[in-house]
Amino acid sequence: MKHTIAIIDDHILIAQALRSIISNFAQFEVLYTAENGVDFQQKLTSKPVPDVVLLDITMPIMDGFETAKWLSTTHPNVLIMALSMQDDEQSLIKMIKNGSKGYMLKNAHPLELENALNALVKNGQFFPEWAASKVFTSIREDTIDARSKLNLSDREIEFLTYTVTEMNYKEISEKMFCSPRTIENYRDSLFEKLELKSRVGLAVFALKNGYAK
Repeated sequence: MKHTIAIIDDHILIAQALRSIISNFAQFEVLYTAENGVDFQQKLTSKPVPDVVLLDITMPIMDGFETAKWLSTTHPNVLIMALSMQDDEQSLIKMIKNGSKGYMLKNAHPLELENALNALVKNGQFFPEWAASKVFTSIREDTIDARSKLNLSDREIEFLTYTVTEMNYKEISEKMFCSPRTIENYRDSLFEKLELKSRVGLAVFALKNGYAK
């Protein structure tokens, strides 16, 4: 039995191209396409809920961030794969925070897309190498008491809460009333304690362990 997919993208040509590409994947079939989150919501009133949603981030009326947040609340079993032209960390972090289980660049090869979808349905998540995918497999799924087991300071924990926001490090330093250099020290200390290498990793850790605001 094939896994079902809905494609949400305001560019009709891209949506149809994706549908055509996925039609050649043995394990998947596209049920329908939608132009934005509102269009998707309307179609769900009469059409089946898909197993996977390929979700464009930048759309009018209701963008990918809003759609992911709504979908993860109303249909938490649906696996969301974000689609983007940008490989920036901020979009990735925000999509993860809003419930996305995967992230894919639109310039990927069809074989990469097929492999990504297979990994998504098999493992429950898929993130590309640039997004520090090792972080997602190395962090334990169960919540841990990081404060006691990893000896995190109050200020390090406060910094963790800001890693899931859209603020850059300079803005975080202003929020925490300290210098950018001090923020770098918190970051580097957490990298060492948590054995991570990127802000994405810190954000995922914060989300999984209850430190996200």
